[in-house]
Amino acid sequence: MNAPAPPHTAETLRSALAAALDGLPARQAAQAVERLIANYRGATPTDAPILRDRADVAAYAAYRMPATFEAVRCALEAFADAVPGWTPADHTDVGGGTGAAAWAVSATWAGDRPVTVLDWAEPALALGRELAAAHPVLHRTTRWHRTRIGAALTLESTDLVTVSYVLNELTAPDRAALVDAAAGAARSVVIVEPGTPDGYARVIEARDRLISAGFHVAAPCPHSAACPIAPGTDWCHFSARVSRSSLHRQVKGGSLPYEDEKFSYVAATRLPVVPAPARVVRKPQIRKGQVLLDLCETDPALRRATVTKRHGDLYRAARDTDWGDPWPPDGHA
Repeated sequence: MNAPAPPHTAETLRSALAAALDGLPARQAAQAVERLIANYRGATPTDAPILRDRADVAAYAAYRMPATFEAVRCALEAFADAVPGWTPADHTDVGGGTGAAAWAVSATWAGDRPVTVLDWAEPALALGRELAAAHPVLHRTTRWHRTRIGAALTLESTDLVTVSYVLNELTAPDRAALVDAAAGAARSVVIVEPGTPDGYARVIEARDRLISAGFHVAAPCPHSAACPIAPGTDWCHFSARVSRSSLHRQVKGGSLPYEDEKFSYVAATRLPVVPAPARVVRKPQIRKGQVLLDLCETDPALRRATVTKRHGDLYRAARDTDWGDPWPPDGHA
């Protein structure tokens, strides 16, 4: 699940961000990032766009866009594995801001498709258009529309709706209305939230609404039954490795060349699905002669599997298995 995105997409996005943000004063960017962190971690939904102007949007893009791209791409990759042979004919990204999910969709499925990015912050849409100009396809296939994201939102019919890192900004009634609007418009819906207990709770809330609307869960769950995690005891989340550019390190104040983005997600569809037989829901523990895998299984149930050297090829596969991967791998059933 944490395989790198196609280099041309990830590198093109990094280059586009560097070009767009060239000349942004480091102090101004750092101050904007501090305010954005406080807003995004706040528990109270806002009734106005968090991204207010070009400086905010530039800081946000440097601070969050690479991580959002990787998290959404990981969720889309798991979804694509569950619907083999299907490619979305069109895509609507709700609350898409600078377009990270549009880039992630283009990294997951080849070809051209009409893309609509909806957001209520015009400065974010403006930067999104600017960044997309560097993409070989998005610059001519994407429409950017300023729209209030909430109960009054209406969506045109589309194959795929993505909603990433948006639900936290909405009240509970607006969250429900958004999920219902997506379910009414799309054949497939992918929702990504931060990998925190609150983010997971919002994902489960959305998952339940999508199932009630007739959708099947394609990923990460290997079933569409109730989540086997008892409320308040734990939360389901995954990790995406994010390469940090020098700009990214400067804005975030870090020194490592990478970071790990924790996220929760649900991918649901009206299409026939082939979900994973089980999903690795914690980082595998590799010990001498054995690998411990925490699995969510079809039953539904949570189970720890111990794979030892005597399992032969399966043991070697377990050593290469990552957090979020399906289990067992293809060919090892």
